[in-house]
Amino acid sequence: MGLQGGTWQAVRVAATGLILFAAGGAQALSVEDCTRITHISHGGEADHWDLGEGRVMWRDWWSQEGSATDITVMDCKPGAALTFRAAEENMNARFPFDRVEDALKVIAKHESGARVFATLERMADELAGFTRDVRIETRNEETCACAAFYPGLRGDKTEFVLG
Repeated sequence: MGLQGGTWQAVRVAATGLILFAAGGAQALSVEDCTRITHISHGGEADHWDLGEGRVMWRDWWSQEGSATDITVMDCKPGAALTFRAAEENMNARFPFDRVEDALKVIAKHESGARVFATLERMADELAGFTRDVRIETRNEETCACAAFYPGLRGDKTEFVLG
C-alpha cells in the first residue's frame, strides 16, 4: 500500500526541510566575510590572500588617534603565523613609518620560489631589517582566512566562527 497524495507531499516537504537545515550548517565561509571591522569602528581585517599550498596572508588595520598596519602570513595546517608591523603613525613615541610596499615585495619574492625555501623564518629575518614587532607564533585557533581558503586544514585547532 503506497502513500496517499497528501501524505506523500508532507513527507517530501519534511525531507526537503531537513536537507536544507543540514546543508545550512555546512555552508562555507566566504573570503569576503573575512574583510570586517573587529574593533568597534577603529580596527579590522582586510586584503585576505591565498598564497597557495595552505598559506594565507591578510592585513590588520587600526585607526583611532593614530594608525597602524600589521601583516600576517600564516601556514594554516600547523597554525604558524608571521606577524609584523608594516606602517605606523601616532601610535606611541616611535617615529612614524610606512614600509607596506617594501614588505609586500619581500613576501612576493619569497613566495615566487619553491615553498621549501619560502619559510616564515627567512621572511622574518629579512623583514626585521625595516619593519617592526616581527614575531612568529603558533595559533591554536583557526583564523578567518584559513577557514575561508583551507577549511580542511583546521585539524584540532578551535574552529573559526564569524561573529
